[in-house]
Amino acid sequence: MTQRVIAVDLRGYGESSYLNPIHEIKDFSIDLYEFVNQLDLDQVIVMGWSNGGGIAMQFAADYPDRVQKLILLASISTRGYAAVNAEGDRLQTKEQIANDPSLTMTFQANQKQDQDYFEQAMGYFMFNNRQSDAMSRAKYVQASIQQRNMIEVADAANRFNISTVSNGLTDGTGELHRIQCSVLVIWGVKDLITTRQMTEEIIEDFASHGKTVRYITLDAGHSPLIDDLHGLVTSVNAFITQS
Repeated sequence: MTQRVIAVDLRGYGESSYLNPIHEIKDFSIDLYEFVNQLDLDQVIVMGWSNGGGIAMQFAADYPDRVQKLILLASISTRGYAAVNAEGDRLQTKEQIANDPSLTMTFQANQKQDQDYFEQAMGYFMFNNRQSDAMSRAKYVQASIQQRNMIEVADAANRFNISTVSNGLTDGTGELHRIQCSVLVIWGVKDLITTRQMTEEIIEDFASHGKTVRYITLDAGHSPLIDDLHGLVTSVNAFITQS
């Protein structure tokens, strides 16, 4: 069966507009719902990478009848992604995130369209200081420069929590129990952005609702698309085609 793949530029990313700032992950879920309706898509397989994993989970919880399968790639936890200062203390508000010295460097580099900054940051965090194809690297840098919602997304991910336990900042909404579809979790063991603990929280939280997820590790960092494309495609295809 032929699959149609659609890569979505969400609000504030890529070529999409950002006229109305987002306030929570659910805003993206609503946007995605309107998108699939515009394309008259009844059932979809949703794959979310990094923060997109949180959006994918929220969408699957909000519209369970529309999601056939869910793929979480290097995803933030069901309990969000903590925004912390240089001392490791969790920031509490959007204002604290926007003004934290350890985070403002990235926000300012984004506003100044500083390609050199993102080249260096991605060399360490995304490519693990490996030599990589210049075209792929340039696309990642360009995508970072195009993003217009960094502060809002960091705040939304910090507060996101669809589990049934507190994440230290917000109580869990318990919305995870509404996810009915099969779930695949893929994590790269060299990932420096989403951690093993976050990945284990996803598995633990689904298990607490009686749901076993399929879990696959790859010899990759935060971007298996670069580090292990063959392993990623093989894993995803096997999951999609299984009954």
